[in-house]
Amino acid sequence: MSPRAESRRTPRAAPWSAPAPRGGQGRSPLPGFGLALGFTVLYLSLLVLVPIAAVFAKSATLSWEAMWKIATAPRTVAAFRLSLWASAAAAGLNAVFGLVVAWVLERYDFPGRRFVDALVDLPFALPTAVAGIALATVYAPKGWLGRPLQALGIEAAYTPIGVVLALTFVGLPFVVRTVQPVLRGFDGALEEAAASLGASRAQTLRRVILPELVPAVISGCVLAFARALGEYGSVIFIAGNMPLKSEITPLLIMIKLEQFDYAGATTIASMFLLLSFAILFSANVLAWRRGRRLAAPEMAS
Repeated sequence: MSPRAESRRTPRAAPWSAPAPRGGQGRSPLPGFGLALGFTVLYLSLLVLVPIAAVFAKSATLSWEAMWKIATAPRTVAAFRLSLWASAAAAGLNAVFGLVVAWVLERYDFPGRRFVDALVDLPFALPTAVAGIALATVYAPKGWLGRPLQALGIEAAYTPIGVVLALTFVGLPFVVRTVQPVLRGFDGALEEAAASLGASRAQTLRRVILPELVPAVISGCVLAFARALGEYGSVIFIAGNMPLKSEITPLLIMIKLEQFDYAGATTIASMFLLLSFAILFSANVLAWRRGRRLAAPEMAS
């Protein structure tokens, strides 16, 4: 067969066709890589990059000395500190109790299981202001839970503890919904093999199950932490909003806006954005490295 005939019989890929997906399993269903990439960049630019650039542009109207003075003011530093450690504490609590909730929902069958599973998504659907009012009512000094805590000398509402409670409430679904699919798809044969080799339940949990769940738990914690950093509505009703004590960064930004100090508000927002992005990026890098480390033995085998 001549080369010309061979070229007529062999179809050529269209110049706009997308590259083969990772793994080499057929062509991509997208209409074209260039078109899809352009739409992605445009979409992210309009929703994310342009608003963030506007914040930085507004804060750039101040001099470096003025920006540094605002960012290092005692009130700003206290708000940063409270927002960061309260978000981290809430993410840690959700990592433990969210894992327990996901385990119970996936491993046990009990009356009302579907109802409890639906309750997990309540923080998604409930307006944050309603959640804040409900938490403040329950944990107030004369509330259902606030009264016994008050008797123990613990003040939950209108203190930093209330901030942690509110952030834990809004972040719980992220951990539960991230861990549940992993538990649902976990191969029970691994547990049976561990039991047949003489491993106890604690050893099976520690050496077989938890290593598979750790990446999902870390991902859920990162999502819960990111959600908590920007939370405003549910916190202001239970925090007390006292400067240098229970004032979070989003509230301080709102106060600056109400005072028509737009440059100061955008400066605080920019600094908080950079700090939050650095923490989230570091957490994602650590999770990615851990996932590669766990996947390395499987790829080698």
